[in-house]
Amino acid sequence: MPHSQLRIVIVGHVDHGKSTLIGRLLNDTGSLPDGKVEQVREMSRKRGMPFEWAFVMDALQAERDQGITIDTTQIHFKTKQRPYVIIDAPGHTEFLKNMVTGASQADAALLVIDADEGALEQSRRHAFLLHLLGVRQVAVVVNKMDKVEFSSRRYEVVAQEIKDYLAELGLQPKAVIPVSARNGDNIVSRSEQSDWYLGPTVIEQLDAFRPQQTSPDQPLRLPLQDVYKPDDRRILAGRIESGRLRVGDTLHFSPTGASAKVVSIEAWNHPETVLSAQAGQSIGITLDKRIFAERGHIAHHQADAPTLAHRLSVRLFWLVSDPLVVGKTYTLKIATAEHRVTVEQVTAVIDVEDLSSTPGKAVRRNEVAEVVLRSRSPIALDLASDLPRTGRGALIDGNDVVGGCLVVEIEDAAAANITEVSHTVSLEERAQANGHKGGIVWLTGLSGAGKSTLAMALERALFDRGWQTFVLDGDNVRNGLNAGLGFSSDDRAENIRRVAETAKLFADAGMVVIASLISPLKSDRARARVIGGERFHEVYVAADLATCEERDPKGLYKKARAGEIAEFTGISAPYEAPDQPELVIDTDTLSRSEALAQLLDYVDETLGKNSLKSEKELTYVI
Repeated sequence: MPHSQLRIVIVGHVDHGKSTLIGRLLNDTGSLPDGKVEQVREMSRKRGMPFEWAFVMDALQAERDQGITIDTTQIHFKTKQRPYVIIDAPGHTEFLKNMVTGASQADAALLVIDADEGALEQSRRHAFLLHLLGVRQVAVVVNKMDKVEFSSRRYEVVAQEIKDYLAELGLQPKAVIPVSARNGDNIVSRSEQSDWYLGPTVIEQLDAFRPQQTSPDQPLRLPLQDVYKPDDRRILAGRIESGRLRVGDTLHFSPTGASAKVVSIEAWNHPETVLSAQAGQSIGITLDKRIFAERGHIAHHQADAPTLAHRLSVRLFWLVSDPLVVGKTYTLKIATAEHRVTVEQVTAVIDVEDLSSTPGKAVRRNEVAEVVLRSRSPIALDLASDLPRTGRGALIDGNDVVGGCLVVEIEDAAAANITEVSHTVSLEERAQANGHKGGIVWLTGLSGAGKSTLAMALERALFDRGWQTFVLDGDNVRNGLNAGLGFSSDDRAENIRRVAETAKLFADAGMVVIASLISPLKSDRARARVIGGERFHEVYVAADLATCEERDPKGLYKKARAGEIAEFTGISAPYEAPDQPELVIDTDTLSRSEALAQLLDYVDETLGKNSLKSEKELTYVI
């Protein structure tokens, strides 16, 4: 019975014979379409060349014209054991980016080396890339043995040279196979010219490789790809990269810390009820409650959580001419998540020839380096040695992939030296002493909707009653707490996060915090809700754009219409109204006193003495 498909990447120095090897593999396994050999023979004749097996897989006219393979090409074929996808990765230094793309998809690799030339620098670089990208099953093909008259002595020299280098990387080749790809020696059948060689043929070694195991026994990692709303359900979709889950499991989501139980598992084209799923499956799940979860978040079980870090060390391979430099910011993509990261330190630049390392401040094209990255937002990840799927990533600059990396150390230096101290005064004691609970009343709405006016009036009213209360106003915090932040999307999100964290501290102290911010994006407010937890109360101060623009208390709409303010909410930037706020106050129709009365009633009911009494009575009943 055939085994599951295996993905093989073939790498090596330009002109060492990768394309010829693939052509022979396809021909000698009977995988070529009818007439293909004749087509290649005619193609070679027209170019005044001897029969060239490399033309079998050259899919693009540009590749044939240039005489080198310039793209990552996938070729399908079968043996008696299994189907294969061969990923032909280019060997020319100009096209290493495509080589990285190919190798990152592979289960195993063939490293092709010219018997006459031996392991050159580019061969070593490719071997290092295989190590960097986590390809652990490697076989070496010593090609063009006909050029050295199938000398066993020359084979031994080249084999030992590459074995020694791979050993320094922690890799042991499954086989080192002497071949002549042009003539078909040791590809499918054994060659009489190498009767001294007792190891497997290329096909035998391919059949001995095993697909990468995404073990269901590993910790669960389900990176969310998207959230769908086909009806009244919210389906969280993604591919399980490791582990397993079942209906009824309580899942935790990093980096937010939210949790919920799995109500159902949705599988595509699967009419029967699905009760469990495991590594390798793409699924959707529904939960027993609405939580903030979005693309990039990772679902896991509480006992085996990924690490949250702001600082991490990676081993990377740099692909572009503009060097990586300390202080520059890039996008780090791990699984489905993307984070803005800044290069804090280049710890070492590694020489791929002898694997020596030297400190540096920049990483240039085709160099390998150990680099420390810092992120403003927490990143959920694992060490690549533990869970490669959530420990391997890419660096992106704009729309271009500029480097591939492995997470080799996770070090949040700040957190490592911080021990949370437990308060001796409980939240319940503070509430009883104050006569009210601590809480966060988060006012959101367009500029001019009346948030600040309402916030200050609420603060006055609560203070006059003897409540502990304080307003965090959007403009005021930007003059102090968040003075260093600008108005980019990242800075705006950080502005909301800092206010939410500050509000949480106030609420922990037993105060009623009134946060008045436009906070236009649902995702930012959802993060604030996660930070605030059960004490977070979203109040939508609703007023239509025309009314807000007519009021224009700060003259901002006028400036925005004149083009003096870029990305102004409601004019040139969107405002996403809350879906399910705890309270809606329509300032289009309510007077200031009516709006304040409505807000006071809500605060009394949820945070006042009656809420304390009912909670205390509930405790006694329990």
